[in-house]
Amino acid sequence: MSRAENLDRVVVTALVPDLSIVIPARNEAANIGPLIDEISAIDGLGLIEIIVVDDGATDGTGDVVRGRMSLVPGLRLITHEAVLGQSAAIRTGVEAARAAMVATLDGDGQNPPGDLPRVVGPLTGGSVDLVAGQRTARHDTWSRRLASRLANGLRAACLDDGTRDTGCGLKAFRRDAYLRLPYFDHMHRFLPALFAREGLVIEHVGVGHRPRRGGRSHYSNAGRAIAGAADLLGVMWLIHRSKGSRRPRRVTEISVSHHEV
Repeated sequence: MSRAENLDRVVVTALVPDLSIVIPARNEAANIGPLIDEISAIDGLGLIEIIVVDDGATDGTGDVVRGRMSLVPGLRLITHEAVLGQSAAIRTGVEAARAAMVATLDGDGQNPPGDLPRVVGPLTGGSVDLVAGQRTARHDTWSRRLASRLANGLRAACLDDGTRDTGCGLKAFRRDAYLRLPYFDHMHRFLPALFAREGLVIEHVGVGHRPRRGGRSHYSNAGRAIAGAADLLGVMWLIHRSKGSRRPRRVTEISVSHHEV
């Protein structure tokens, strides 16, 4: 890279982005490179930064990202020394984000990046706080699809959050609204209910889904069921305790300049 090209990169990355794209990734070396390339080629998102959170990967995921950092302006890498889980990785990425709007998608590449403009679009008007993608066709094993359908049905019946596919990783939200939420492990699967708990506005958008290029899923049906049952009870308790005590959607401070006094 020439000195002039390097200077151009420094100037671009110093600007405040319009959108931060957070990608939690653990052992996704086979998928993360092509995913970054796809995102960087998308038009219509404004100035973006791509934040990959390496959640204790042992397969060189971080090395793949570092190899593209000189080629993709705004690409950032944050690493966890140990595996902390998807919710923790998302939280790390959102805390590091510099844009007011954040989008998330899974590091396995199964969320088509081409859907990002449609998911982010409703946020730009200012009246929506969370846009939740809902997969219209699943490219998973029949057992995963069945387990997901049962889990989503139970969750929807208990939380009444209007979401049929809360496990979809493709979402977009206001950063400040997300950071107001109570944090707990696996919270990424309950974002619509948690946003609704705060009196925030949610919109759902149908998105695609595709097979993995490589690697394997880090979740088992049994593990999800055990953790999901405890999480569901906890979220139900949170919603119950918040009734009648919702905070305002936005807070505005009115200041008076000295010459007006």
